Amino acid sequence: MYATVVDLRAEGVTEAQASDDRLLALIDEAGRLIDRVTGWFFEPRSMTFILDGRGAPSIEPPAPSIRLDRLAIGGSDVSLDPDDLLVVGAPIQPGFDGPRLTLRHGRRFPRGRGNVEAEGLWGYTEDDGSPNGRTPLEIRRACMLLVLRALPPLGDADAVGDARNRWRIIEERTRDQSYRLDRVAQPGPFTGDPEIDGILARYRRPAGMGAA
Repeated sequence: MYATVVDLRAEGVTEAQASDDRLLALIDEAGRLIDRVTGWFFEPRSMTFILDGRGAPSIEPPAPSIRLDRLAIGGSDVSLDPDDLLVVGAPIQPGFDGPRLTLRHGRRFPRGRGNVEAEGLWGYTEDDGSPNGRTPLEIRRACMLLVLRALPPLGDADAVGDARNRWRIIEERTRDQSYRLDRVAQPGPFTGDPEIDGILARYRRPAGMGAA
């Protein structure tokens, strides 16, 4: 999950607004939406991908490799030595334009359907000095904003309106409880919230990349 109950409590969500179980469900729902819109996932996940060889030195897995444990072509294991295999993966480094596994020394992935198997730890994570990296901070923010937007309960119409307008507040006065809203921006294409959609747009998977 891209956020925690503790994160939401720190943002001021009370037990009266949502139980821990409800927050967990909303966090999971928000994470699924983020994955669907961006085409990536942003935490380490152990997976095995079955890929198609294209007769080229490089192959594009569906997610960045954090740790590659096994690579096989036609059922035969391939050396994972950096001298034999270049891995462009995660934690993401500057200049990243997509995940790649590239055979060195003029070798190629032979053409075939499902003839390449890649097993390991995968995910789009950002560098924090640890081997696996962390969920990008902007993605964590987008997840929390999606959850906050779903609160409070739908029965409280006034509060719902306040929650939906929170991102538009440009001025508020605590003494008399007044606030001023910015003009309504062009709705985003994914969720309708410009702040959330701006984040998701920046993290979308490039078009035309290979898939499992």
